[in-house]
Amino acid sequence: MVAYEHTPVSVSDKRVVVVGGTSGIGQAIALGFASEGADVLATSRRESAVDETADAIEDLGANAVRETCDVTDPASLERVRERAVEEFGGIDVVVASQGAISRDSVLDIDDDAWDHVTDIALGGVRRVTQAMAPAVADGGSIINISSLAARLSMANLPAYSAAKGGVEAFTRASAKELAPEIRVNAIAPGFVITPQNADTYAEGTEKRERIDERTPLGRVAEREEIVGAAVFLASDASSFVTGEVVTVDGGFADSAF
Repeated sequence: MVAYEHTPVSVSDKRVVVVGGTSGIGQAIALGFASEGADVLATSRRESAVDETADAIEDLGANAVRETCDVTDPASLERVRERAVEEFGGIDVVVASQGAISRDSVLDIDDDAWDHVTDIALGGVRRVTQAMAPAVADGGSIINISSLAARLSMANLPAYSAAKGGVEAFTRASAKELAPEIRVNAIAPGFVITPQNADTYAEGTEKRERIDERTPLGRVAEREEIVGAAVFLASDASSFVTGEVVTVDGGFADSAF
């Protein structure tokens, strides 16, 4: 019998920084990595949220570092980088999961709302990359969180859609410039239930019924269902994958009916 070897999908012992890692999809990814044996620094602006997530990471048996972060402030991100290097000895994986949203129409959105959303969702990805990349080990991975809104027309989300489209373009540009030492990819989730939108996507609502009807898998996602794609992109099993956007949407984007 011919021997067959492959690289397992594993993040055990990886050193991970998740920016925007204390709520929603980012928190699910942080906890998912921790459950798979990674050391995790999950950060956000609120100290209470950082402590809550760090406690959960430690309950899973992983090492956690507690550090707040303002993604609009490069010095704050540099402090996170230095803490990760100090506590973990380096960084293998960075996840940029911070975000902001404004539900204004194209004709109504003003400069303040536009600038707020794009500065956090797109400018934040740039600042995360610039701050963290110098400390990412060779063969490491940066994962940016995009959205279906980058590809599909969604009413009253012009700034968010534009920012996420920019995230995907920036991901491809970063992948080219940071290769071969660092791989850069993105994940584009579809409709995902998080604590923040649980009421919006509650079963029985008109919006939920429309989404379920159009989605080939017949439902919205739980946030934990995004973790698998992140684990793959962070693992050595994806060693030849860079500049890609992995869509996790139950088939929604490619379903005509």
